[in-house]
Amino acid sequence: MTKRNLLTGFAAASLVLASGPVAARGKLSVVATTGMIADAARQVGGDLVEVKALMGPGVDPHSYRQTRTDIVAMARAEVVLWHGLYLEAQMQDFLQELSERGTVTAVAENIPRELLLAHDDYADKFDPHVWMVPDLWVHVVENVRAALAVAQPENAGVFAANAAAHLDELNALASYAAKIMATVPAERRVLVTAHDAFNYFGEAYDFEVMGIQGISTESEAGLRRIADLVDVLVSREINAVFVESSVSDRNVRALIEGAAARGHKVEIGGELFSDAMGEPGTYVGTYIGMIDHNATVIARALGGDTPEAGMKGLLNG
Repeated sequence: MTKRNLLTGFAAASLVLASGPVAARGKLSVVATTGMIADAARQVGGDLVEVKALMGPGVDPHSYRQTRTDIVAMARAEVVLWHGLYLEAQMQDFLQELSERGTVTAVAENIPRELLLAHDDYADKFDPHVWMVPDLWVHVVENVRAALAVAQPENAGVFAANAAAHLDELNALASYAAKIMATVPAERRVLVTAHDAFNYFGEAYDFEVMGIQGISTESEAGLRRIADLVDVLVSREINAVFVESSVSDRNVRALIEGAAARGHKVEIGGELFSDAMGEPGTYVGTYIGMIDHNATVIARALGGDTPEAGMKGLLNG
């Protein structure tokens, strides 16, 4: 966002803020940057909140820039939830400026630092993709609960009960993912994807993870990187790679073509949800469904044993 546009955004927000936040028909109005955070807010807030997600299916949060409509929505909301850890890199200045209101929370920023992985592209930052592991996402859910309780303390008990129920679901999801990942043969635990969104996944389930692009999709994959990965696919006889719903499949297809040119067949093991969930109103449009899908697709494609329709029997194929 240019300096001029940024200042215009601040001015627009200031005009709205002058009249104060606006409740959504008696419900607590919440704006979340990503679909994953919006889902956490809906799970914790239940019928007491009305939640708007700025980024929908297929949207890349690393490169997303707020629109004027977004600015007004955030300025009018009673609670704004953003991820932090430099995920929303193009929005960070505006969100930090807006945080002076006190109703703006970066829900991943205070995850214990010993649980975070270093960022490949920025020495002083961390890998933001903590949602890939339910055991890490529980910290975000707790931070969402705390933010809602601050905004509406009279309903803190309801938020706490809802959060506890959702944390039970996350624990079940974590157990399911660990169980099916353990069935993948050790020699096949290599996950090749469009960008480095799965490092926490790899650490949690003992997989070697290789992304064509770096942690941020802003870093372009060079010909040398693709050639090196083709060498890995061929020499280690890796037969499956994965595309992502929010990243172009161009580089993944280049890998497949490069391997084919050397006589090694590689197939797409499936499409994974990396930086965005599925369509709203669907099972994969929820955090539970997103991770159920990813874990099931990865394990199945790499030779593990999985239920045909995932943990809850709700996956389509």
